Amino acid sequence: MKNKIYLLSFLIIITSLLTSCGSKKSGGFRFPPTPVTAYTVKTGKASYYINYPATVVALNQIEIRPEVSGYLTAIDFKDGQHVTKGMKLYTIDQQQYQAAYNIAQANLNKAKQDYNRYKELAKSDAIAAQTLEHSLEDLKAAESNLNSVETNLRNSVITAPFSGTIGISLVKLGSAVSAGQTLMNTLSSDNPMAVDFNVDEKLIEHFTDLLNRKITKDDSTFSLILPDENIYAYHGRLILLDRAVDPQTGTITARLEFPNPRNILRPGLTCSVRILNNNTSKSVIIPYKAVTVEMGEYFVFVIHKNKVAQQRIEIGRTINDDMVIVESGLKPGEKIVTQGVQKLRNGSQIILASSQKTAGGVPKSHSGK
Repeated sequence: MKNKIYLLSFLIIITSLLTSCGSKKSGGFRFPPTPVTAYTVKTGKASYYINYPATVVALNQIEIRPEVSGYLTAIDFKDGQHVTKGMKLYTIDQQQYQAAYNIAQANLNKAKQDYNRYKELAKSDAIAAQTLEHSLEDLKAAESNLNSVETNLRNSVITAPFSGTIGISLVKLGSAVSAGQTLMNTLSSDNPMAVDFNVDEKLIEHFTDLLNRKITKDDSTFSLILPDENIYAYHGRLILLDRAVDPQTGTITARLEFPNPRNILRPGLTCSVRILNNNTSKSVIIPYKAVTVEMGEYFVFVIHKNKVAQQRIEIGRTINDDMVIVESGLKPGEKIVTQGVQKLRNGSQIILASSQKTAGGVPKSHSGK
Protein backbone atom coordinates (compact mmCIF):
# COMPACT_ATOMS: atom_id res chain seq x y z
CA MET A 1 0.00 0.00 0.00
CA LYS A 2 2.82 2.37 0.86
CA ASN A 3 4.52 1.64 -2.48
CA LYS A 4 1.37 2.66 -4.39
CA ILE A 5 1.17 5.89 -2.42
CA TYR A 6 4.83 6.68 -3.19
CA LEU A 7 4.33 5.94 -6.91
CA LEU A 8 1.24 8.15 -7.07
CA SER A 9 3.07 11.00 -5.34
CA PHE A 10 5.99 10.68 -7.77
CA LEU A 11 3.71 10.84 -10.81
CA ILE A 12 1.98 13.94 -9.43
CA ILE A 13 5.36 15.69 -8.93
CA ILE A 14 6.57 14.82 -12.47
CA THR A 15 3.26 16.03 -13.96
CA SER A 16 3.60 19.30 -12.11
CA LEU A 17 7.16 19.84 -13.33
CA LEU A 18 6.24 19.12 -16.94
CA THR A 19 3.28 21.47 -16.72
CA SER A 20 5.44 24.24 -15.30
CA CYS A 21 7.90 23.86 -18.23
CA GLY A 22 5.18 24.19 -20.84
CA SER A 23 4.29 27.33 -22.73
CA LYS A 24 1.65 29.51 -21.17
CA LYS A 25 0.07 30.01 -24.59
CA SER A 26 0.04 26.42 -25.80
CA GLY A 27 0.21 24.69 -22.44
CA GLY A 28 2.45 21.95 -24.04
CA PHE A 29 6.01 20.77 -23.38
CA ARG A 30 8.83 22.51 -25.26
CA PHE A 31 12.45 21.28 -25.46
CA PRO A 32 15.06 23.79 -24.40
CA PRO A 33 17.09 25.44 -27.24
CA THR A 34 20.03 23.39 -28.54
CA PRO A 35 23.44 25.03 -28.07
CA VAL A 36 25.27 25.21 -31.40
CA THR A 37 28.31 26.81 -33.00
CA ALA A 38 27.74 29.03 -36.03
CA TYR A 39 29.82 29.73 -39.11
CA THR A 40 29.35 32.69 -41.44
CA VAL A 41 29.46 31.55 -45.08
CA LYS A 42 32.06 33.33 -47.18
CA THR A 43 33.93 32.98 -50.45
CA GLY A 44 37.59 32.38 -51.15
CA LYS A 45 40.03 31.09 -53.75
CA ALA A 46 40.22 27.31 -53.59
CA SER A 47 43.40 25.48 -54.54
CA TYR A 48 43.41 21.70 -54.50
CA TYR A 49 44.95 18.68 -56.17
CA ILE A 50 43.24 16.13 -58.38
CA ASN A 51 44.89 12.70 -58.45
CA TYR A 52 45.00 10.28 -61.38
CA PRO A 53 46.47 6.76 -61.50
CA ALA A 54 49.37 6.77 -63.95
CA THR A 55 52.14 4.66 -65.48
CA VAL A 56 55.73 5.61 -66.26
CA VAL A 57 56.78 4.92 -69.86
CA ALA A 58 59.95 5.53 -71.83
CA LEU A 59 59.84 8.26 -74.46
CA ASN A 60 61.90 5.97 -76.72
CA GLN A 61 62.21 2.19 -76.51
CA ILE A 62 63.47 -0.47 -78.89
CA GLU A 63 63.87 -4.23 -78.95
CA ILE A 64 67.39 -5.22 -79.99
CA ARG A 65 67.43 -7.97 -82.64
CA PRO A 66 70.36 -8.92 -84.91
CA GLU A 67 70.37 -8.07 -88.61
CA VAL A 68 72.80 -10.90 -89.40
CA SER A 69 73.01 -14.49 -88.18
CA GLY A 70 75.91 -16.12 -86.36
CA TYR A 71 77.43 -16.90 -82.98
CA LEU A 72 77.73 -14.24 -80.32
CA THR A 73 81.41 -13.49 -79.63
CA ALA A 74 81.25 -10.40 -77.36
CA ILE A 75 78.95 -8.58 -74.92
CA ASP A 76 80.32 -5.10 -74.23
CA PHE A 77 78.01 -3.81 -71.45
CA LYS A 78 76.75 -4.71 -67.99
CA ASP A 79 73.09 -5.58 -67.51
CA GLY A 80 71.08 -2.52 -66.51
CA GLN A 81 73.86 -0.14 -67.52
CA HIS A 82 73.33 3.35 -68.88
CA VAL A 83 74.72 3.33 -72.41
CA THR A 84 75.37 6.18 -74.81
CA LYS A 85 74.41 6.45 -78.45
CA GLY A 86 76.87 4.54 -80.68
CA MET A 87 78.29 2.43 -77.84
CA LYS A 88 79.15 -1.17 -78.83
CA LEU A 89 76.71 -3.68 -77.30
CA TYR A 90 77.10 -7.07 -79.02
CA THR A 91 79.48 -8.60 -81.56
CA ILE A 92 78.50 -11.51 -83.80
CA ASP A 93 81.25 -13.73 -85.27
CA GLN A 94 82.78 -11.58 -88.00
CA GLN A 95 85.03 -14.10 -89.74
CA GLN A 96 82.60 -15.08 -92.50
CA TYR A 97 81.51 -11.46 -93.04
CA GLN A 98 85.11 -10.22 -93.11
CA ALA A 99 86.04 -12.94 -95.60
CA ALA A 100 83.07 -12.06 -97.81
CA TYR A 101 84.05 -8.40 -97.63
CA ASN A 102 87.65 -9.16 -98.67
CA ILE A 103 86.44 -11.19 -101.66
CA ALA A 104 83.99 -8.48 -102.70
CA GLN A 105 86.74 -5.85 -102.43
CA ALA A 106 89.04 -7.94 -104.62
CA ASN A 107 86.29 -8.45 -107.21
CA LEU A 108 85.63 -4.73 -107.27
CA ASN A 109 89.29 -3.94 -107.80
CA LYS A 110 89.44 -6.41 -110.71
CA ALA A 111 86.24 -4.98 -112.23
CA LYS A 112 87.70 -1.46 -112.04
CA GLN A 113 90.90 -2.56 -113.75
CA ASP A 114 89.01 -4.33 -116.52
CA TYR A 115 86.72 -1.38 -117.10
CA ASN A 116 89.63 1.11 -117.26
CA ARG A 117 91.52 -1.14 -119.70
CA TYR A 118 88.50 -1.61 -121.95
CA LYS A 119 87.77 2.09 -121.87
CA GLU A 120 91.26 2.86 -123.20
CA LEU A 121 90.92 0.23 -125.89
CA ALA A 122 87.56 1.58 -126.90
CA LYS A 123 89.12 4.96 -127.65
CA SER A 124 91.03 3.39 -130.54
CA ASP A 125 88.17 1.11 -131.53
CA ALA A 126 90.26 -1.92 -130.50
CA ILE A 127 87.24 -3.62 -128.86
CA ALA A 128 83.55 -3.78 -129.50
CA ALA A 129 81.35 -1.20 -127.75
CA GLN A 130 79.33 -4.04 -126.24
CA THR A 131 82.39 -5.33 -124.40
CA LEU A 132 82.84 -1.97 -122.69
CA GLU A 133 79.17 -1.91 -121.72
CA HIS A 134 79.43 -5.38 -120.16
CA SER A 135 82.53 -4.30 -118.28
CA LEU A 136 80.66 -1.30 -116.86
CA GLU A 137 77.79 -3.54 -115.74
CA ASP A 138 80.28 -5.87 -114.02
CA LEU A 139 81.80 -2.88 -112.25
CA LYS A 140 78.41 -1.71 -110.97
CA ALA A 141 77.52 -5.23 -109.81
CA ALA A 142 80.85 -5.50 -107.94
CA GLU A 143 80.20 -2.16 -106.21
CA SER A 144 76.70 -3.24 -105.19
CA ASN A 145 77.97 -6.56 -103.84
CA LEU A 146 80.68 -4.81 -101.83
CA ASN A 147 78.11 -2.47 -100.30
CA SER A 148 75.97 -5.46 -99.33
CA VAL A 149 78.73 -7.46 -97.64
CA GLU A 150 80.08 -4.29 -96.04
CA THR A 151 76.62 -3.74 -94.48
CA ASN A 152 76.62 -7.30 -93.14
CA LEU A 153 80.09 -6.81 -91.69
CA ARG A 154 79.01 -3.55 -90.07
CA ASN A 155 75.82 -5.14 -88.69
CA SER A 156 77.82 -7.89 -87.04
CA VAL A 157 78.60 -5.23 -84.42
CA ILE A 158 75.44 -4.01 -82.70
CA THR A 159 75.59 -0.50 -81.24
CA ALA A 160 73.16 1.58 -79.17
CA PRO A 161 70.84 3.61 -81.45
CA PHE A 162 70.29 6.18 -78.68
CA SER A 163 71.35 6.84 -75.10
CA GLY A 164 69.43 5.09 -72.34
CA THR A 165 69.30 2.12 -69.99
CA ILE A 166 69.78 -1.37 -71.37
CA GLY A 167 68.07 -4.35 -69.78
CA ILE A 168 69.23 -7.84 -68.83
CA SER A 169 70.73 -9.65 -71.80
CA LEU A 170 68.56 -12.49 -73.09
CA VAL A 171 71.47 -14.15 -74.90
CA LYS A 172 74.83 -15.36 -73.63
CA LEU A 173 78.29 -15.59 -75.18
CA GLY A 174 78.42 -18.35 -77.79
CA SER A 175 74.69 -18.28 -78.42
CA ALA A 176 73.53 -18.63 -82.01
CA VAL A 177 71.36 -15.71 -83.11
CA SER A 178 69.19 -15.41 -86.20
CA ALA A 179 68.75 -12.27 -88.28
CA GLY A 180 65.51 -10.49 -87.40
CA GLN A 181 64.36 -13.30 -85.07
CA THR A 182 66.34 -13.49 -81.84
CA LEU A 183 65.34 -10.97 -79.15
CA MET A 184 68.62 -10.03 -77.50
CA ASN A 185 67.70 -7.14 -75.21
CA THR A 186 65.59 -4.00 -74.80
CA LEU A 187 66.93 -0.46 -74.67
CA SER A 188 64.85 2.45 -73.36
CA SER A 189 65.60 6.14 -72.96
CA ASP A 190 65.84 7.13 -69.29
CA ASN A 191 66.03 10.92 -69.04
CA PRO A 192 63.53 12.48 -69.37
CA MET A 193 60.72 9.98 -68.78
CA ALA A 194 57.05 10.09 -69.71
CA VAL A 195 54.05 9.48 -67.45
CA ASP A 196 50.73 8.49 -69.04
CA PHE A 197 47.30 8.80 -67.44
CA ASN A 198 43.69 8.84 -68.65
CA VAL A 199 41.31 11.78 -68.27
CA ASP A 200 37.60 12.04 -68.93
CA GLU A 201 36.66 13.24 -72.40
CA LYS A 202 34.71 16.09 -70.76
CA LEU A 203 38.05 17.57 -69.66
CA ILE A 204 39.65 17.69 -73.12
CA GLU A 205 39.13 21.45 -73.42
CA HIS A 206 40.65 22.05 -69.97
CA PHE A 207 43.71 19.90 -70.71
CA THR A 208 44.10 21.48 -74.14
CA ASP A 209 44.36 24.85 -72.37
CA LEU A 210 46.98 23.38 -70.03
CA LEU A 211 48.88 22.00 -73.02
CA ASN A 212 48.95 25.33 -74.85
CA ARG A 213 49.73 27.61 -71.94
CA LYS A 214 53.14 29.14 -71.34
CA ILE A 215 55.27 27.07 -68.95
CA THR A 216 57.30 28.84 -66.29
CA LYS A 217 60.40 27.45 -64.59
CA ASP A 218 58.71 27.07 -61.21
CA ASP A 219 55.41 25.69 -62.55
CA SER A 220 54.05 23.19 -60.00
CA THR A 221 50.83 22.23 -61.75
CA PHE A 222 51.93 18.64 -62.34
CA SER A 223 53.64 16.53 -59.70
CA LEU A 224 54.06 12.83 -59.07
CA ILE A 225 53.33 10.59 -56.08
CA LEU A 226 55.62 7.55 -56.09
CA PRO A 227 54.53 4.05 -54.97
CA ASP A 228 56.03 4.68 -51.51
CA GLU A 229 53.68 7.72 -51.18
CA ASN A 230 56.59 10.17 -51.40
CA ILE A 231 56.29 13.15 -53.74
CA TYR A 232 58.76 13.05 -56.63
CA ALA A 233 61.38 15.78 -56.42
CA TYR A 234 60.77 17.23 -59.90
CA HIS A 235 57.69 18.79 -61.49
CA GLY A 236 56.45 17.68 -64.88
CA ARG A 237 54.97 19.33 -67.94
CA LEU A 238 52.13 18.27 -70.21
CA ILE A 239 53.55 17.40 -73.66
CA LEU A 240 50.64 15.80 -75.52
CA LEU A 241 47.08 14.51 -75.61
CA ASP A 242 46.46 11.33 -77.58
CA ARG A 243 44.98 11.61 -81.06
CA ALA A 244 41.68 9.91 -80.16
CA VAL A 245 39.26 9.13 -77.33
CA ASP A 246 38.84 5.51 -76.28
CA PRO A 247 35.17 4.78 -77.15
CA GLN A 248 35.02 1.99 -74.56
CA THR A 249 36.03 4.13 -71.57
CA GLY A 250 35.28 7.66 -72.77
CA THR A 251 38.79 8.75 -71.78
CA ILE A 252 41.81 10.16 -73.55
CA THR A 253 45.46 9.55 -72.69
CA ALA A 254 47.50 12.51 -71.53
CA ARG A 255 51.30 12.39 -71.34
CA LEU A 256 53.59 14.29 -68.98
CA GLU A 257 57.36 14.60 -69.17
CA PHE A 258 59.52 14.48 -66.02
CA PRO A 259 63.29 14.91 -65.54
CA ASN A 260 64.91 11.68 -64.34
CA PRO A 261 68.56 12.46 -63.46
CA ARG A 262 68.73 9.81 -60.71
CA ASN A 263 67.00 7.10 -62.78
CA ILE A 264 64.25 6.72 -60.16
CA LEU A 265 61.50 6.56 -62.77
CA ARG A 266 61.49 3.23 -64.62
CA PRO A 267 59.19 2.03 -67.42
CA GLY A 268 56.10 0.31 -66.05
CA LEU A 269 56.26 2.02 -62.64
CA THR A 270 52.77 2.70 -61.26
CA CYS A 271 52.25 6.05 -59.56
CA SER A 272 49.77 8.89 -59.20
CA VAL A 273 49.74 12.15 -61.12
CA ARG A 274 48.78 15.10 -58.92
CA ILE A 275 47.36 18.11 -60.75
CA LEU A 276 47.06 21.42 -58.94
CA ASN A 277 43.80 23.21 -59.65
CA ASN A 278 44.21 26.91 -58.95
CA ASN A 279 40.66 28.22 -59.06
CA THR A 280 41.03 31.91 -59.86
CA SER A 281 37.33 32.60 -59.28
CA LYS A 282 36.01 32.76 -55.73
CA SER A 283 34.09 29.78 -54.40
CA VAL A 284 31.75 29.32 -51.47
CA ILE A 285 33.68 27.25 -48.91
CA ILE A 286 32.34 25.86 -45.64
CA PRO A 287 33.55 23.40 -42.96
CA TYR A 288 32.74 19.84 -43.97
CA LYS A 289 31.45 19.06 -40.47
CA ALA A 290 28.47 21.36 -41.14
CA VAL A 291 27.22 18.99 -43.86
CA THR A 292 24.74 16.19 -43.18
CA VAL A 293 23.82 13.42 -45.61
CA GLU A 294 20.33 12.00 -46.06
CA MET A 295 19.41 9.57 -48.83
CA GLY A 296 22.48 10.56 -50.81
CA GLU A 297 21.71 14.28 -50.65
CA TYR A 298 23.63 16.94 -48.74
CA PHE A 299 22.14 19.42 -46.28
CA VAL A 300 23.16 22.17 -43.86
CA PHE A 301 21.22 23.90 -41.10
CA VAL A 302 20.85 27.61 -41.87
CA ILE A 303 20.26 29.88 -38.89
CA HIS A 304 17.30 32.28 -38.96
CA LYS A 305 17.26 34.24 -35.69
CA ASN A 306 16.86 31.58 -32.99
CA LYS A 307 15.76 28.72 -35.30
CA VAL A 308 17.33 26.60 -38.02
CA ALA A 309 16.07 25.52 -41.41
CA GLN A 310 17.43 22.43 -43.14
CA GLN A 311 18.69 23.45 -46.58
CA ARG A 312 19.80 21.21 -49.45
CA ILE A 313 23.15 22.00 -51.09
CA GLU A 314 25.36 20.71 -53.91
CA ILE A 315 28.95 20.14 -52.86
CA GLY A 316 32.18 19.99 -54.84
CA ARG A 317 35.68 19.03 -53.77
CA THR A 318 36.91 18.77 -50.24
CA ILE A 319 39.95 20.82 -49.26
CA ASN A 320 42.39 19.76 -46.56
CA ASP A 321 39.83 17.13 -45.51
CA ASP A 322 37.94 19.68 -43.37
CA MET A 323 36.59 22.25 -45.85
CA VAL A 324 34.32 21.70 -48.84
CA ILE A 325 33.34 23.78 -51.87
CA VAL A 326 29.59 24.44 -52.17
CA GLU A 327 28.45 24.50 -55.79
CA SER A 328 24.91 25.72 -55.02
CA GLY A 329 22.47 26.19 -52.15
CA LEU A 330 24.30 28.75 -50.00
CA LYS A 331 25.15 32.43 -50.29
CA PRO A 332 27.93 34.43 -48.64
CA GLY A 333 26.80 35.98 -45.37
CA GLU A 334 24.40 33.21 -44.38
CA LYS A 335 25.04 31.57 -41.02
CA ILE A 336 25.12 27.79 -40.69
CA VAL A 337 25.53 25.36 -37.81
CA THR A 338 28.91 23.61 -37.57
CA GLN A 339 28.65 21.94 -34.14
CA GLY A 340 25.53 20.42 -32.70
CA VAL A 341 24.01 19.38 -36.06
CA GLN A 342 23.34 15.83 -34.79
CA LYS A 343 20.76 17.16 -32.31
CA LEU A 344 18.89 19.32 -34.82
CA ARG A 345 15.94 18.92 -37.10
CA ASN A 346 14.15 21.36 -39.36
CA GLY A 347 12.72 24.18 -37.25
CA SER A 348 14.70 23.39 -34.09
CA GLN A 349 15.31 26.26 -31.69
CA ILE A 350 18.97 27.00 -31.00
CA ILE A 351 21.19 29.11 -28.86
CA LEU A 352 24.65 30.13 -30.01
CA ALA A 353 27.26 28.58 -27.76
CA SER A 354 30.05 30.35 -29.62
CA SER A 355 30.48 32.03 -32.99
CA GLN A 356 33.37 31.64 -35.37
CA LYS A 357 35.26 34.79 -36.23
CA THR A 358 34.69 35.59 -39.86
CA ALA A 359 37.59 37.99 -40.39
CA GLY A 360 40.15 36.99 -42.98
CA GLY A 361 39.92 34.81 -46.07
CA VAL A 362 39.87 31.08 -46.59
CA PRO A 363 43.37 29.62 -46.42
CA LYS A 364 44.74 28.04 -49.54
CA SER A 365 45.01 24.28 -49.62
CA HIS A 366 47.16 22.10 -51.81
CA SER A 367 45.34 18.86 -51.37
CA GLY A 368 41.94 17.62 -52.32
CA LYS A 369 39.79 14.65 -53.07
